[in-house]
Amino acid sequence: MILDQLSRPLRNLRLSVTDRCNLRCSYCMPEEDYVWLPREDILHFEEIERLVDRFLELGVDKVRLTGGEPLLRKDLPLLVSRLAARPAIADLALTTNGILLAPLADRLVAAGLQRVTVSLDTLDRDRFRALTRMDELERVLDGIAAAGRTFPGRVKLDTVLLRGTNDDEIVPLLEFARAQAAEIRFIEYMDVGGATNWSMDRVVSREAILDAVRARYGGAEPVDETSSAPATRYALPDGTVFGVIASTTAPFCRSCDRSRLTADGMWYSCLYANGGIDLRKPLREGATDDALRELLRGTWTARQDRGAELRLAARDRAPLIPVETLRRNPHLEMHT
Repeated sequence: MILDQLSRPLRNLRLSVTDRCNLRCSYCMPEEDYVWLPREDILHFEEIERLVDRFLELGVDKVRLTGGEPLLRKDLPLLVSRLAARPAIADLALTTNGILLAPLADRLVAAGLQRVTVSLDTLDRDRFRALTRMDELERVLDGIAAAGRTFPGRVKLDTVLLRGTNDDEIVPLLEFARAQAAEIRFIEYMDVGGATNWSMDRVVSREAILDAVRARYGGAEPVDETSSAPATRYALPDGTVFGVIASTTAPFCRSCDRSRLTADGMWYSCLYANGGIDLRKPLREGATDDALRELLRGTWTARQDRGAELRLAARDRAPLIPVETLRRNPHLEMHT
């Protein structure tokens, strides 16, 4: 295991398998048109496996498949099965918008996927269509139901809350998650990537979330646990557990062990980073396994990132990245 400059280990890899998405969520992809990553630049499964092996050698034991929408990647269950065969991966998970999940759930669990997180920001069809610019709520709900059957007790729902948009659904969404035997995590709106319309007054803070929950249920007590997970978990009086990810108002930078690999091999050590390390280039130019591993080691041991903390301390909390910059560098988009 290696440590960065703040003694944070490299343990958790977010692995994007595609930048393509079948939704256009306003807080993630606010524009009408996008510059997609060139197809020839997207890592092949064999290349992904080779890089993952180097990460495993340095202490990574948790891998989460992401996108864009990862279920758009052709033959994804095959990649899942290859990664699941690696004993060093203790936790293999997937984050999805759920649209394509129902027909693939059985294949994914058979391939060795251990956990699924589905994004769900609203239960209202018209609101879903306004948020995502697609009329797909029914298929998302079908995907969540399928996940509940195939991954019992291992399904989470992620909800990004926006003041004046869906903050009146905190209790209905919590009730829905409980009915699905899923654990919901409410996420503060973050000023990263494509959140070009972000403003602090649209953030629903952790305290506001807890106030709404306590007003309905009479209590919500922190779960006593030691974890580097981004969510602080709370229990209702009946034992129902939910989480809050307060990255905007209460950053967890000091315990962050996460890094992100884009579908075309750019490695980012912080969600707020405006630059990454190109791993595809040395990979395709014949770098040895030792050279790749040392590139990872050198980058991580020099890491000092604490982007969310610095943003919280900033006087000017305008959106982090202008639209013009995102158009020039699509790697900085959240979907990438």
